[in-house]
Amino acid sequence: MEPTVHFPPFRSKLRHARDHFPGSQAGSVRAANSRELLRLLRQHMPCSRADLVRISGLTAPTVSSAIESFQRRGLVRFIGAGRSKGGRPPRILEFNSGYGCVFGADIGGSSVRLALADLGGNIIARIHETLPESGTPGQVTTRIAAAIDRLLRQQRIAPEKVLELAAGAPGITNVREGQVLSAPNLHGWHDVPLAELLRDKTGISTTIENDVNLGAIGEGCCGVAGQADNFAFIAIGSGVGAGIVVNGSLLHGARWSSGEIGYMQVPGLPSQPLRINGLGALEEAIGGEGIKRAWLACANGHGRQIQPTEIFDLAASGDECAQRILHSTAEHLAAAIVNMSLVLDTPLVVLGGGIGSHPVLVEATRTAIARNEFARPKVVASGLGQDAQLHGAVWLAIQAAEQHGFRRKSEKRKHLRFPVKTRTG
Repeated sequence: MEPTVHFPPFRSKLRHARDHFPGSQAGSVRAANSRELLRLLRQHMPCSRADLVRISGLTAPTVSSAIESFQRRGLVRFIGAGRSKGGRPPRILEFNSGYGCVFGADIGGSSVRLALADLGGNIIARIHETLPESGTPGQVTTRIAAAIDRLLRQQRIAPEKVLELAAGAPGITNVREGQVLSAPNLHGWHDVPLAELLRDKTGISTTIENDVNLGAIGEGCCGVAGQADNFAFIAIGSGVGAGIVVNGSLLHGARWSSGEIGYMQVPGLPSQPLRINGLGALEEAIGGEGIKRAWLACANGHGRQIQPTEIFDLAASGDECAQRILHSTAEHLAAAIVNMSLVLDTPLVVLGGGIGSHPVLVEATRTAIARNEFARPKVVASGLGQDAQLHGAVWLAIQAAEQHGFRRKSEKRKHLRFPVKTRTG
């Protein structure tokens, strides 16, 4: 198991659209109370029954009944006696994060990263799979299913213990329907029913999300935005996008395109009609390929092909051509951040991705924004680096599992409200 990341068990204030979908919450008061008690226990553990009564405002019999149910299922455990205040010492409980596990997947243009984690968000194992060039949705989901099976065998974990899978893709994603509407950096990915494909191939309940939104979840749960209710996470790599959190909730937009800032119209860049299957002007300019093209143009085609991060390293060491590219990139990025700030007024912007989190670009962007008297949010580098999206996927999976009461598949079948009808004859 990887080293534990120390942070609150789950930032209940960071809400996801799936939380509010019809049918995502149980219809009974008892189920709602149980879910709330589990959330409070995870947030305040270790604690006693009396603590949960006080914190939740529920009656002592309601709390005791729920705790007994959790204990029978193995969701909680008693870890000793607390300090007595004159009577019998209270029994102290904690949530059993080893009760089940989840998977988080981050799908990129050429590879997919997969993490297996317990219900405390601690990553147990991970795997990095190279994808075939122009990998189809079917090929990618087959690779993910095979990698899941391999990790479970390696860790000797029974498939029944897997409660949820969350996956992110680089494009406009309809979270409600589980569809990737468009992903320009993935060949042929249009209106892909990704959640359904993954459920069919893995047998695991699945939630999907835009990959940059996963980065925002990661930074909000266990990164540099852990104390922020309003912030934007901007990822710059092969693509450019933003995950926006307003009042503790991810902002998806009416048509799921909130945060697609790669298409933003920025002064100094060509104005062009937006094409859902094409790249936007900002992404063309400050995405990875755009920066590399600028380098070759600056060198009149005689320079060797190098990575954007190497160009920024050269800028730090005084290379004039690299410094011009850095300045242009920072100015365009700063303009996008200022435009976002004028609309959203988020006080914090987290720069992530392999390019966006480079310290030279972060500092140059700060300098450009500092000229303003307002619309000048604090700009910081990602605290999780390349793992922001993966941690976000893990925490989204945990949140989705929490919504169905951390029930395993066998338990979900027992709690169906209506009998399952089968067709005969």
